[in-house]
Amino acid sequence: MLQTVQYTLGALIVITLLISVYYSYRYRRESDPKRRGLYASRMNIAMGVMLIFIAVTQLFFFTDSIVRRIFGTVCALLGLWNLFAGIRNHGYFSR
Repeated sequence: MLQTVQYTLGALIVITLLISVYYSYRYRRESDPKRRGLYASRMNIAMGVMLIFIAVTQLFFFTDSIVRRIFGTVCALLGLWNLFAGIRNHGYFSR
């Protein structure tokens, strides 16, 4: 059961990484500022979700250590910030 959850989280990390790379590529190639903003916000949302998955993996599924807790906490905070900023910017640019 625990290995299934770990494999699922690993797959979700890879999927969100690919989505983030896709929107990063689209963001860099776009010339329209409104669409660039939408792509950048979607990239931030995907990166935020990916960082939250990494934090969950680090905090709950490996042996406990101080460095792992600090790394997981930093990833969680960065992920939440990226998710918040991406949702906020997506609302702004989609109007």
